[in-house]
Amino acid sequence: MPLARFSARPLCRLLLVLASILFLAPQGRAEPEGWPRTVTDSAGRSVVISAPPEHILLGSGFNLVALSLIDPDPVARLAGWSQDMKNDNPEIYARFVKRFPDLASVPEIGAGDGPDLNIETILSLKADLAILASWQVGNESGDRAMQYLSDMGVPVIVADFGHDPLQGTPQTMRMLGQALGQEEKAEDFARFYEDHIDRIRARVSASASKGPDVLFLAFPRTDTCCWAFGRDGLGAFIELAGARNVVADGLQPFGGTIGPETIIAANPDTLIVSGSPGAAYSSLSIGPGVAIAEARQSLEATAAMPALAHIKAVKDRKVHAIWNFFNAVPLNVVLADAFAHWLRPDLFSDQDPSATLDEINRRFAAVPFEGAYWVDLASDPAHK
Repeated sequence: MPLARFSARPLCRLLLVLASILFLAPQGRAEPEGWPRTVTDSAGRSVVISAPPEHILLGSGFNLVALSLIDPDPVARLAGWSQDMKNDNPEIYARFVKRFPDLASVPEIGAGDGPDLNIETILSLKADLAILASWQVGNESGDRAMQYLSDMGVPVIVADFGHDPLQGTPQTMRMLGQALGQEEKAEDFARFYEDHIDRIRARVSASASKGPDVLFLAFPRTDTCCWAFGRDGLGAFIELAGARNVVADGLQPFGGTIGPETIIAANPDTLIVSGSPGAAYSSLSIGPGVAIAEARQSLEATAAMPALAHIKAVKDRKVHAIWNFFNAVPLNVVLADAFAHWLRPDLFSDQDPSATLDEINRRFAAVPFEGAYWVDLASDPAHK
């Protein structure tokens, strides 16, 4: 038997097997279903994301809070993040590290308190998505960083919970859900948020009574008194509750500096002040990890400031405090309930911000949020 004839049959069988493998093998890398996709970010930009992101950069560390409400393991996707949440609210950082120890080793790409990012670090991280906060864009440094990331092939989306929180918060959560492939969870949170806001609006709209005159100050200090919220940003929650911002007419939309004489002349019915844990920027200590007794004691000291001590709100003890960084996270729905409860008790005696935060922790939060996020001088049943 000739050798050629003896070898032909196995060779043919081998060629047939190889041909079938080549025929059945996918031609090129298959795209995940539903990807690429285009999202519209909080700046109104259309951004194409080619695949589910696995290596995310956070220009502001506070946006980890938003991701943790729609992703059960938000840290697993982090390639790098900024230090602002860690520095300003170490208790939240500690709780996230306890739940997700790998967070402690995630590279830091900037301070997070401005537009500057560490480009050299970013270059080494091979990210596939960058999420920037709204305050990091719209200026020369921020736009340069966005362009640099885009030139590297990294999609950049802008997230905003501070400028127009009532409308922007659910929109931003839906956008993040789409960007991360977590649409269902994001939609659940957005509807939860909108249901709360709609309920407040409906009661206020149906009421013929007027709410109090309110003064809302950020980080009041004796030596630099005072920065007041305007109608936008967190100031929008005053009007939502059917009350009046007593100094808004003289301020820019987001607020501005006022002097003691303006405060005394305004003589508000209700005073609200914001602060941070550990009294980092003022005498008021409030927020994650802060005990209610500590928050209330520091609020007493704040109310005793010369510019505040003799106004009607302080004399009547209608003085309240909130965590300032509600302006950076979607938890501001809790603020809506607190303002409604404080400013319109005739309409919202049943509005309980503690119950709202409990529901967020139960239904959405990968890491529970605990501490004195709001407090008042009077005994507050919601905190007992």
